[in-house]
This record gives sequence, C-alpha cells and structure tokens, in this order.
Amino acid sequence: MATPTHDSHARARKFGVCAVITSISSIASERRITPAWIVTWMVVVVAVMGIAAYWDEGRTTDAALADFGASQATVAASAVETVRAVADGAGGGGADLREELRPRLMALERLGQVRILLRLPGLEGLQTLHGAPLRSSPIEARFAAGLDQTPWVRLTHEQAAALGLPSRTAMVGLAEVDVGARGKWGIAVAATAIRERDREERSLWHVALSFALTLTTIVTFGTLALRRQRTELELAQRLAIAEAVQVRDERLVRADKLATLGAMALGIAHQVATPLGVITARAERLAPRVAGDEKATRAVCAIRDQARRINEIIRAFLQLARGGSPTLVHTSPATLARGAAELVGHRFEKAQVALRLALGEDLPMIACDPRLFEQVVVNLLLNACDACSAGGHVTLTVQATDRTVSFTIEDDGVGISTSSAKRATEPFFTTKGADEGTGLGLAIAQEIIGHHHGTFELRPLAGKGTMARVEIPLPAGPVNG
Repeated sequence: MATPTHDSHARARKFGVCAVITSISSIASERRITPAWIVTWMVVVVAVMGIAAYWDEGRTTDAALADFGASQATVAASAVETVRAVADGAGGGGADLREELRPRLMALERLGQVRILLRLPGLEGLQTLHGAPLRSSPIEARFAAGLDQTPWVRLTHEQAAALGLPSRTAMVGLAEVDVGARGKWGIAVAATAIRERDREERSLWHVALSFALTLTTIVTFGTLALRRQRTELELAQRLAIAEAVQVRDERLVRADKLATLGAMALGIAHQVATPLGVITARAERLAPRVAGDEKATRAVCAIRDQARRINEIIRAFLQLARGGSPTLVHTSPATLARGAAELVGHRFEKAQVALRLALGEDLPMIACDPRLFEQVVVNLLLNACDACSAGGHVTLTVQATDRTVSFTIEDDGVGISTSSAKRATEPFFTTKGADEGTGLGLAIAQEIIGHHHGTFELRPLAGKGTMARVEIPLPAGPVNG
C-alpha cells in the first residue's frame, strides 16, 4: 500500500517561504509601492498558499485512501482463490461451503479492524461469516454496477460503524467468484482506514504548523519591509526637499545674476549712448569730405551703420531688461544666417577657421526681432570660432519642420564637457580665461531665445567638437512687418 510522503510538502513549503521573502524584499525596495498595497499582497499570498496546501493535502489523502482500497481489493482477490479452492473440493450447497470457508476467511478477519462479508445468490444484502445479515448501500450498489472500473468503495464514519468497524473512514475491497452450481458469490473485505487517517491528520498538523511558520515569516518580513520602506520614503522626502531648496537657491542666484546683468546693461546703455551719438555725428560730418574716395566712403558708412546697429541692439536689450517684449517682424531665416555670417566673417578669417552655411530650401518666415535674434546667432558662431584652432571648421545649418525653424552650429574644436554644457547659460559662467570671455554671451542668448518662445540646446559631439541648436516656433498668427 502506498503511503503519502512529506518530501513534496517540505519542498513546497521551503519554496513558498523563499518566494514570499524574495517578493517582500522586492516590494520593499520599490518606493512607489504603498504600505496598503504590500499588506494586500501579503494577504493574497498567504491565502493562495493556504488554498494550495489544503488542495495538495486533499489530493494526497485521496491518493492514500485509493491505494488502501486497492490493497483491500487485492485481499478480496486472494479470498476468491480460497473460495475456488474450497468450492472445487467441497460438496453440498452454499451453507456447507460457507461452513468450510468460515475458518479460512476468519483468519483474514481481525476484530475491530477488518470485516469479511459475503454476497450470496438468492439472498438480499450481505452476510457475515457467521451468517448474520447486514445491509450496506454503497457496497451493494458497487456490486450491482460492476467491478470492472473500481473494485473498491469508500465508507463514511456512520457506514463503517454499521459494519462493526470504528467510526472512522473505511475502505472496502470487492471481488466476485463463480462457484458453478452455487452461483456467483461476492466477497467484500472492509478495513478501517484509521491508521491512514491518523497519519494524514499528523501530516495535516505538519502542514498547519509549516503554514503558521510561513505566515509568521511573512508577517515578520512584511513588517520589516514596511519599516524599511517608511524609512526610505522619509529619506526620499528629505532628499526631495533638499533638492527643491537647492533648485530654489540656484534660481535665486540666477535671478540675482540676471538682475545684476539688467542693472549693468542699463548702466552701460546709458554710458554708451553718448559716445555712440558722437561717433554717429562725426561719421555723418566726415562723409561729405571723403565723397571722392570710394574706399574711405565705405569705411565711414560702415562706422555709421555699425554705430546705429549697436544703438538698436542696446535699445532692444533695454526693452527686454525693463520687462517688455521684443518687436516681432516677419524675417527670413536665410537672411538672418547670412547677416550673422557676414558680421563674424573677419573673426573667422583672422582665426583661419572655415565657416560654411547649409541653408534649407523654401525656408518659411519666422517672427522675431531681427537685431536680437541675429545677435544670438552671432554669439554662437563666435563661441564656435573661439573653440577651434587654425584649420578648424564651423557649419551653420538652417532647417525647417512643420512647426519650427532650427539654427544649428557645429564645430570640430576642443569641445565642451556635459557638466559645463549644463551651466553654460548661467550668467558669468565661462570656460575661457579671465581676459578671453565674460560669461555673458550665452546667458544673453538664452534670455533672447526665451522671449521668442524658442529652445536652446548645447551638448558635446561624439568624438570631437560641440553642437549648439536654437529652435524657434513658426508664427501662429499675424505679426508686425
């Protein structure tokens, strides 16, 4: 008879505990998982493990009882051989045969443990070896249905007690034998499954104990996980607060620098306005005197035009510094790019750096303040030129999409680190020497781009060089000009 083993239960319990502990630890490490979710998850895991353990134990019990029933059917089959042997050598009727069989079959019957019953032709119900009648519906029904599929039957506590067995589950093995003229006899070997049931009860207690230990482990580790998560959440909140304070301080510092920059711009504009007026007036007076000299005339006109340009840029900066908006007009991106390239051409020639323009076809008009936006491109081109050594290359590419126009400047110079690129637009931040840069060019460019609702990107190129890109949205409605 096969009996259930506890190896599978032990492995299952060990696997279950390990799986639960691993899952709890994984959950605890996730900051976004709430404590309520963890508790719910633990309850679900415990319930699933309990159902699985109960279901597995039930299957084990049924398999053990089936094996026990099959063993009783084997005993019944051996009794059949005894009946045949006695029937072949006996004479007379069924009563005489039963008398001869009684001492042999009684050797198989154990008081309170095993009961031998006979189903004789012509008699209702069952007969004990002493001839006393008994009725057992499950046994009689199984005999009537045939024994080909399942030659045993399971009895409840009450049905077992009716046969004189302990009031516990019992299994009955069944067999039939043809004894010729005496007809077809049925033999039932009913045995109590008290030992198997006791064994299963002990196994069930083991499962319950293991389940209790598992539950305790889950609750313990769940509590630890919740505490750990609470600590991590508190640390995360403190870190978030510290980061927010740092960002606020950085913004305050930036705002202070911008305020200083604005105040300085106002002061410079005020101080520069008078010299610019003098330069412009002298240039206009000088123009008639050099009318016969074409080269001198061009030089005087250039002085006058550039002085006027400086004055216009200063006025535009002052308007922004005072909180105003730039004066937007429809402007050709190609014209802006060519104008900026022309303004910085002499610097590129002096540095022996090649400047190339790559302008897209059919570029749409953009809405901008031409002087300010041209100054943005000029600043970016000058930075790219300063980053290159003699023989270097800078490319200005202008492209359009359905919604934006982009100005991209790429150089093959010394490049810029990622950390410096993130701080490049901070006022007074520069990677150049004290006599080479003020740290204001990109800060001013960023402010101008922001007033035009555009975006600015600065990053190192793979291998060598730097890329700066300005994107400005296409106008959604009418603008000036």
